[in-house]
Amino acid sequence: MITAIDTSILVDVFGDDPQFRPTSLRAIRAALSKGVLIARDAVWSEVLALFADTSAGESALARVPVVFAPVDQPAAVAASRAWRAYRSRGGPRTRIIADFLVGAHAARHADQLLTRDRGFYRSTFEGLTVVDPTEPD
Repeated sequence: MITAIDTSILVDVFGDDPQFRPTSLRAIRAALSKGVLIARDAVWSEVLALFADTSAGESALARVPVVFAPVDQPAAVAASRAWRAYRSRGGPRTRIIADFLVGAHAARHADQLLTRDRGFYRSTFEGLTVVDPTEPD
């Protein structure tokens, strides 16, 4: 099984968030017990920005382990269509295209998305399995 991981989950773990780190860490371990974790390019960049040294960030990602998986053209096209549909339905500009790229990438390249942003991804990417570690099993 392939699990795409969103920035929020990795920030919980690497930022040592007292509220979300334990549940996010359990969710990562559960996903790894079933397969691999992938992170799209923007997630990778956002996580590396947490570290003063890029190599320390890459080492941390490797220890999880998370595999770098950049957005391809079909996922980028799907993200643009989803963003346009969202805006035409009156969706607020609080969502940026990067959020849509996370969802489209996960829908195309993974079996599920591990994120704490459950409502947006479920409503925007029909058929995408969203795993939120803060939700009861």
